[in-house]
Amino acid sequence: MDLTIHTENIRLTNDLEEFVQKKLSKLGRYLPNINSVHVEISQQNSSRGPDIVVAQITLRHSRGAILRTEEKTDKQDYNSVKSAITHASDKMYRRIRRFKGKRRTKRGDKYGMTQEELMMAEPLPELDEVFEGEDIVETPYEDEVIEEMEIIRRKEVAVIAMHEEEAVEQMELLGHNFFLFFNADKNTVNVVYKRSNGGYGLLEPRIE
Repeated sequence: MDLTIHTENIRLTNDLEEFVQKKLSKLGRYLPNINSVHVEISQQNSSRGPDIVVAQITLRHSRGAILRTEEKTDKQDYNSVKSAITHASDKMYRRIRRFKGKRRTKRGDKYGMTQEELMMAEPLPELDEVFEGEDIVETPYEDEVIEEMEIIRRKEVAVIAMHEEEAVEQMELLGHNFFLFFNADKNTVNVVYKRSNGGYGLLEPRIE
């Protein structure tokens, strides 16, 4: 398992690097065939209150699935960084528990684990049930004003062919509210999303 760490506005000390490695080095015991784990640690400066520490963990599985978690916390002291990493790590264990509970379907669901992989994996440790609300959703400040409606960033997105059920599962593993994918059943690009009143929705393009 390839573990990489990137920091922004935070110095990566030997102590911090050892802490991250200790937290995440055991992931492969609970989820076999992990290709890589990438950790992003950053500090966002704020003029409205305490600075914000953000810890994001991205796990890439050999089958193509991506599991991602993120935790934000107010910067109080050096331990705030470790706290954000710890909570992001706890969320990743819950992502892995969900991924391990997914069974392969007859249609060749590539996100489900094989019986061999399940037998190789160690049982997940019991975690305290914290942050039940899952990831924090970013919202703009109430007095924020956008002067121009212009595109300020463009990003290419790799669209993977999959079935609708697989797209829902990948969205949940990423912790997102929507997910863009190529619908293998309809040969078109679709977006699956979470409905505010429960359940999921699917956006299908139509040229008018």
